[in-house]
Amino acid sequence: MTEVASPRHEFVSFLSDYGRSDEFVGVCRSVMLSLAPHLRIIDVTHDVPPHDVRSGALTLVRAAQYLPVGIILAVVDPGVGSERRCVAVETERAILIGPDNGLLAPAVAMLGGATRAVSLTNPDYRIDAPGPTFAGRDIMAPAAGFLAAGVPFEDLGEAVDPITLTPGLLPVAEIDGETVRAEVWWIDRFGNAQLNVGPEVLTDRGIAPGDPIELTIRDRGGMVRWVHTYADAKPSELVLVVDSYGLLSIALDRRSAAQEHSLLIGTEVLIAPPPPGTPRIEGATTRVSISTTRPEEDQ
Repeated sequence: MTEVASPRHEFVSFLSDYGRSDEFVGVCRSVMLSLAPHLRIIDVTHDVPPHDVRSGALTLVRAAQYLPVGIILAVVDPGVGSERRCVAVETERAILIGPDNGLLAPAVAMLGGATRAVSLTNPDYRIDAPGPTFAGRDIMAPAAGFLAAGVPFEDLGEAVDPITLTPGLLPVAEIDGETVRAEVWWIDRFGNAQLNVGPEVLTDRGIAPGDPIELTIRDRGGMVRWVHTYADAKPSELVLVVDSYGLLSIALDRRSAAQEHSLLIGTEVLIAPPPPGTPRIEGATTRVSISTTRPEEDQ
């Protein structure tokens, strides 16, 4: 291995779909620490659904702005062993390492865009392996460890034009007159269903907190309220709330909106102002009726 310089990076923030039942996370952490013993490794999560690049990208972009300056290692890699590249992407705040499959792209944009990128092709900064199916251990974790130990960014491999990096595949809400065609982006462990739109879609339509909103899910709809926080909802009242990331979420107070209303990642949600003359909803139980049967197209 090439002799390295003094340490440059103190933190690696590590995200993956490896879970905790196998040794994968511990092995990757050990590889990094063997190369850079001073490292402090933050486990963002290792419970991204297996092979779900979009969920991984959403998780990473939600977390990126709160992670310490340093290195971000993200591994959700269903194409492991194929011709897809492993890359390191430099931004002003962090260096992101991962597969070039769209996983890194939203976070790179969140952090101000790529200043330069390399493909992790230099064999001096890899681990020899009997097979190609554990690139997290053999290619990406070593790259993070060597960077942390002081290896120059450009030594990791061939330069890549950032324009050629695979873009993120996150859905954009559609505007159809006064109706917004949104989508469930994420469901947290409490069952709140985050949408891919912010509160400006409501204010742009003259809707203020406390006002009724017409919400349609799977052709079933009714009026819900826009509330300030979960506790403002009455028992069994489905509401819209601006979540901690500044996006609209469908929620129930202390209950799972996703479970009780069969919401899935990717479920389409239509949002619109109420018909003229609709009275304000004073905390009444929601009139939205959502099927408890998950349709085939949402599975």
